[in-house]
Amino acid sequence: MAKPSYLDFEIDDYPWKKGIDYKKHPERYKVGKGEQGVLICEPYKSAIGQYWRFKNPEIASESSTKIYQLFIEYLKANDFVGADMARKYLQMGYTRARRYANYKGGKKYDKDNDYKQLERGTGSAEKAAAAAIFYKAYKIAAAHPIYSKLKADWKNKYG
Repeated sequence: MAKPSYLDFEIDDYPWKKGIDYKKHPERYKVGKGEQGVLICEPYKSAIGQYWRFKNPEIASESSTKIYQLFIEYLKANDFVGADMARKYLQMGYTRARRYANYKGGKKYDKDNDYKQLERGTGSAEKAAAAAIFYKAYKIAAAHPIYSKLKADWKNKYG
């Protein structure tokens, strides 16, 4: 049985580092997969994270709207790192809300029972609705033509 990946996490191998100002040193930012780095990269973590909420559909709607607005502002400023971080927060709104929709209390693994996966389908319909709101905003952001171009350019330049 697969255990959670965070159990074998190696911080030294993680490309995103605390203590780096990614606005001053955007060249040190890596795109990565999914939401990687979203809870580390400052000052974006603080600027965007303060709006990230998914308690219910109303809060998720307000949150995703604000984060998408930040995404657009970062694009207008030609700030790829900010736009990518905003996109990651939208994606994380979806994945975290889905976790709570699928598992009561958002817990997927039982740490007291050798990290056995808990029963799925015990979560909240309210969180499923919140997840759908974030998913829509995330997909729109990810498909944005300016974002797509900036991302391709970034990967060509920085890997």
